[in-house]
Amino acid sequence: MRVLWTENATDHLANIYEYIAFNSPTYARHMIDRITRRTEQIAEHNLSGRKVPEYDAEDIRELIE
Repeated sequence: MRVLWTENATDHLANIYEYIAFNSPTYARHMIDRITRRTEQIAEHNLSGRKVPEYDAEDIRELIE
């Protein structure tokens, strides 16, 4: 499965990085790596995670940690 990031999601990722990097750029990089590695899980196990409530589609998933 191919994982696509929405523009909204990439904006959120950048905001997460900026917020954490204010105090710890190193930890910010680790957190972004941790989040983006989860996309590998979705690509390999496409039904992992929960269905996104806003969409009634089996192939749209989100992982919440």
